[in-house]
Amino acid sequence: MPESLSSTSPALSPARAVPLIQPIGVKAIYGLALQGDLLLAVDPFRGYLLRLDPKTDQIEILNASDAEAFYGVTGVACWQDQLWFCRDHTVYTTALDHIQPAPVLTLPYPVDGVAVWENTLYVSCKKGGCIFVCDRNSGQRITQFLAPGIGIENISVWGDYLWVSDQIEQTVYCLDRATGELVVKMLTPFATPTGLAVPPHTTPESGTLWVAYTNEEPYVREDPNGAEPYVLTFRDRTLIHPLTYHWDKAANCCRSNGYLVEMTYVEEIDTLEDATPLENVEWRIAFPTSTDRQRVKSVEPVGLPFTELQQNGERLASFRFDRLDPNQRHLFGWKALVEVYGIKYQLTPRQVESAPPLPPEYGPRYLIDDDELAMDTPMIQAAARESVGSETNLLRQVLSIRNYVYDKLSYAVTPAIDPPDVVLMRGRGSCGEYVGLLLALMRLNGIACRTVGRYKCPAHADQPGLYLEPDFNHVWIEFYIPGFGWVPMESNPDDVQEGGPYPTRFFMGLPWWHVEMGKDISFEKLLFPQGSPAVRLGDLAVNHMRFRILGELAP
Repeated sequence: MPESLSSTSPALSPARAVPLIQPIGVKAIYGLALQGDLLLAVDPFRGYLLRLDPKTDQIEILNASDAEAFYGVTGVACWQDQLWFCRDHTVYTTALDHIQPAPVLTLPYPVDGVAVWENTLYVSCKKGGCIFVCDRNSGQRITQFLAPGIGIENISVWGDYLWVSDQIEQTVYCLDRATGELVVKMLTPFATPTGLAVPPHTTPESGTLWVAYTNEEPYVREDPNGAEPYVLTFRDRTLIHPLTYHWDKAANCCRSNGYLVEMTYVEEIDTLEDATPLENVEWRIAFPTSTDRQRVKSVEPVGLPFTELQQNGERLASFRFDRLDPNQRHLFGWKALVEVYGIKYQLTPRQVESAPPLPPEYGPRYLIDDDELAMDTPMIQAAARESVGSETNLLRQVLSIRNYVYDKLSYAVTPAIDPPDVVLMRGRGSCGEYVGLLLALMRLNGIACRTVGRYKCPAHADQPGLYLEPDFNHVWIEFYIPGFGWVPMESNPDDVQEGGPYPTRFFMGLPWWHVEMGKDISFEKLLFPQGSPAVRLGDLAVNHMRFRILGELAP
């Protein structure tokens, strides 16, 4: 629960100084390994084998005369003074002080990642869908595990655990290295992890891992000689950053890197000239809510004072106006300090097999058509039956419904939210239309669910202190597991490829940049005396929304 929602901000949790490394002269980093306190990495496009010092940002090319051998390398591992790396279909090894690669094993498919522990070699292969366990010296295969995700995976190992980062899933998995069984999984704070290094004595319960990220970012390039002086283009973006996590076994979830975020929401009243004057207006705006992954530190008014109210256990601001005339102008809203973290719930289908029945009071609230969901139409009722088939397990039912919706829809920004039957026939939908179809299909199958969300902070954790403005608002859903509680599921961001397979990164998980507003209440609402003229929010005001990342927090 929030410590304070008054206009006086309490002392903040100190943001920790985090060594985010952005190596100069490097196009990309694939693979990551520790050599003592130093990091080894590969730039596969330039053929660099790199050694980096996280404390000083110093960088050194170790293969000044052997770049050709490291073109296309995607994974590295270090054991004592020996290096292993993978390129194309083959894993090679070489001494670090005298680089002379020798092949260890070759697979029929491209090799993605490699890790070494004592006499055992671990090799990840997306095309094969497996992590292969081999003898370190002979390369002979001992056994193999199914890959935990669907993307290209890099691996690292310490002690009894094998750690796997997946580029598409945006997730790090901790596996039992003897059996391949999943122990815990956590979301990464940046997209496209391409390398992973595990410090000594790291445990599944809590710790810090080194993770490399490689992708592109858009920017505006000045072009003085071109027809257009400014050109939108892309540039390489690569960084290394510590992933910090805490596995809360009692709550069945794992939290990862958190950020202290300043969120400001302001309405600018700019009424139409021919608008009718309004009297005794109450304007309510909900605050960010408190959840397993989100904690409100303080809220203070902007522009005009507010009265704090509670509705269904949620807090909101009430602004009152004796009279609003067409010529009046006002700025009013609130500024909140919010701690937000990545979260991934660890429930499995087996754990919900013995779940109790849905509480009777949830049916009238979360199983009904309360938002033009077209649940009484033959098309949506048939889709509800088809989406689950013969599946009876609640978690598998929800995942099956999600995948069905992803098969039927592709994402598009639409000017208005249409009912699910219209959206299903059209085959395209916004996040709100994905949500409408998900709600209809789940509720018809007896799964309690609700709309949540409203805003996403631009996911630029490497740009603290800058004002960041979201392009759109956003919604997703929560579904209820009897005996456990509400868990989140994204609406459309995991619909990343036609026909699947689809990642499960945001199935029972949310990244740090989601900011959840008051649940089960309207985010914003106008209240008038009976008999007042009908008016919409959009006719009276324009909203202004921005974020500022103030620092990083340990979960």
